Amino acid sequence: MPEGANAILVGRRRREQPAGPRAASGARGSRPLAALAVVFTLAQLALVRPVLGLGWDEIVYVSQVTSHHPAAFFSAPRSRGVSLLVAPVASWSSSVPLLRVYLALLSGIALYLALRCWRGLFPIRVLVVGGALFASLWVTLFYGPQAMPNYWVAIGALISVGCFLRARAGRSSPRVLWGIAAGAALMAWMRPTDAVYVAVPLLVLALVRRHARLLFVLMAGLAAGAVPWVIEAYAGFGGLGERLAEASRIQGGLGWQIAVDDQLRSLGGRALCRPCTGPMPTPLVTLWWFALPVLAGLGLAVAVRAGRAGRTLVPLACAATAALPYLFMIGYAAPRFLQPAYALLAIPVADALWYLVRTPRGTWRPVAAAVVALCLAGHLAAQLAVVHGAVSRNIDSRRDWDRTADALHRIGVRPPCLLTGHEAIPVGYYTGCSSGATSGNNENITVAGILRTADRLPVAHLAPAGGTPPRYARSWPVHRISGLDVRVAPGP
Repeated sequence: MPEGANAILVGRRRREQPAGPRAASGARGSRPLAALAVVFTLAQLALVRPVLGLGWDEIVYVSQVTSHHPAAFFSAPRSRGVSLLVAPVASWSSSVPLLRVYLALLSGIALYLALRCWRGLFPIRVLVVGGALFASLWVTLFYGPQAMPNYWVAIGALISVGCFLRARAGRSSPRVLWGIAAGAALMAWMRPTDAVYVAVPLLVLALVRRHARLLFVLMAGLAAGAVPWVIEAYAGFGGLGERLAEASRIQGGLGWQIAVDDQLRSLGGRALCRPCTGPMPTPLVTLWWFALPVLAGLGLAVAVRAGRAGRTLVPLACAATAALPYLFMIGYAAPRFLQPAYALLAIPVADALWYLVRTPRGTWRPVAAAVVALCLAGHLAAQLAVVHGAVSRNIDSRRDWDRTADALHRIGVRPPCLLTGHEAIPVGYYTGCSSGATSGNNENITVAGILRTADRLPVAHLAPAGGTPPRYARSWPVHRISGLDVRVAPGP
């Protein structure tokens, strides 16, 4: 019996001894990722200032859960994920700076957790550089603290693909499987169609390789995230097919449409490029976009030579399917649409950059390191310049909405009230009014409904100065406010 007890103790000590150094090594390996997340959070707060007012799409999402403003019309393509994400703050506070700080902190934590899912697949130095490449893009800095879905689809993609690769490598612990499901659910929670495009290579690989458990976990995560959107499709749009058809109509009809040049034009800091006209940004701003596929290809070649092609090929395939609809299936562009693709490309690209720095021998190694560092510095400078311009423009436009709201209050349009016409949704939110449209993508009321509302509440129609008003508002008194013709219905 003593020998048996000693054997048990010796075996336990053997199992426990490596845990200390391994845990310490794991903690040390996580510190660079944590430092990156902290810098990313602080950069958001410094560059995209918390005083930046809510944008049009943010207003739609936030107004669904706040008690301080009427809910804006929620169109078919949108999903409730962002509304639920901001609910812990927006449900009880109307403070925009508080919401910005909350989202910046949350996005920094999410980036750290997403990169941790890739530990063991790539060296920590590659993960840090890859995370920094993604985090330093102007579109990531600009949208990180905003109530928008695309950054969170990117985070979900990093989590699900990273955990999927870890499971394929034989590390299918319950935590890894939960990671696959959570990442897929987060993507589908934010944008169900984007989640499907990202997950297609994973689903195909799990099916071909007969990874039944991975296939089940991935599909369960996608289904769990998409359930609210599907339920709402039947409750408010007449069915899933009808909602998808309406979403396609609002987006201009999905089909073969080349939007590559539109995406290039949007890289100069345009939040939405619809219609996408005007000159291209300077080459300094767009050069990184052309370098991405080249460096991604080099990263794949490096991985093939090192015998680890799978862990590079899978994220590249998911990035390609994520980008496909936004490059070749819609007739307009917004830079945020490609955030999931950028996030998945960042790690193979970082692997390629480390290869370029470390491969040359002798006197060429410092030269290669200097060239790569110089290129990255120029890229960072361009991204910071673009984000500065984007923030400045958006601060001005959102202050215009605020000034228009103040002027509306002065002429008697105060909550409860209804606004229709040009930019009724954002101006209505800033004014505290409901918004209505009798046609277009946000149609939610009839002319008869507007006139009935005018019998009991202040109602105003907004149009660009000199524009032709609808028939029902032509006889209403006109006020010129901030370049708008505001026609106010006669009082009840």
